[in-house]
Amino acid sequence: MNYILDPWPWYVSGPCIALVMFLLLYFGRTFGMSSNLRTLCAIGGAGKRVKFFDMDWKGQKWNLTVVLGAIVGGMIAHHLLSNPININLSENTVNDLNALGFNNPGQSLLPPEFFSWDSVFTLKGMAILIVGGFLVGFGTRYAGGCTSGHAITGLSSLQLPSLVAVVGFFIGGLIMIHFIYPILF
Repeated sequence: MNYILDPWPWYVSGPCIALVMFLLLYFGRTFGMSSNLRTLCAIGGAGKRVKFFDMDWKGQKWNLTVVLGAIVGGMIAHHLLSNPININLSENTVNDLNALGFNNPGQSLLPPEFFSWDSVFTLKGMAILIVGGFLVGFGTRYAGGCTSGHAITGLSSLQLPSLVAVVGFFIGGLIMIHFIYPILF
């Protein structure tokens, strides 16, 4: 077993997440990616036009390290810790993905049908990005946070609204993949 290239087991990664959450709660901080977008908009001066962005962003600078950490961590994981072998998918999953229009399921972690520039720079790709971006932005504002904020911070601090939001995220994901996705693709 190559411990550098294999995914970390739950008994290592889970306690690491729990430790980070304990430290955040201990220091009175919360975690969530959507709050970073608000901070970046406030830094850019959006507070002059929209009251929601009129905030003391300097008190949230620490949270921008989450964005930097996600970017650097993603680059390290991709370039140094990724195992370039094919993904071992079940035959049923491969058949389902082929039926949905994926040419080589399991050959790459990010299917080119979604993540290639050729797919993005089409009318359909741009429409999905714009509508999806709007729905994510609206949804995070309406739900009072994003999936990571509710699922990690909210649930670890036993907040009932976060439990309701996480259940809603899962229901929405199931509806998307079983009903909406087949219509779009």
